[in-house]
Amino acid sequence: MTMETLQKDMIAAMKAHDKARKDAISSLVSAVKKAAIDEGCREDIPEELANRVILKEMKTVKEQIDGCPADRKELLEEYQTRYNVISEYAPQMMSEAEVEAVLKDKFADVLATKNKGQIMKAVMGELKGKADGKVINQVVAKLCQ
Repeated sequence: MTMETLQKDMIAAMKAHDKARKDAISSLVSAVKKAAIDEGCREDIPEELANRVILKEMKTVKEQIDGCPADRKELLEEYQTRYNVISEYAPQMMSEAEVEAVLKDKFADVLATKNKGQIMKAVMGELKGKADGKVINQVVAKLCQ
């Protein structure tokens, strides 16, 4: 997701007077800008950085939803709306079958060792941000049996 797309969508939400959507996108924009400043690429923000920040924000909101008491309906709805908006911008994650195919194709030599730690170390650099870590871990555990 590019920074320009986020900013255009935020402006569109402002014009439509959609406060919940604007707030969610605005928080994404600020988080991406902060991460860009921290990494020293203030002017030209790479798409990979934006995607990484979006996934992190999505995980944070998911934790807020999980930790919210059930009797706080309004707060829960607010978090859910925010989660839904952020998930629209999140990059598409690889499925379990796709992860397994990549592992068997590119990492066959490491898989042969059956050393889960070594496999995860080799694989995570390649698949980070493309697939969920839990899915990768499950596939590796299945292939190591």
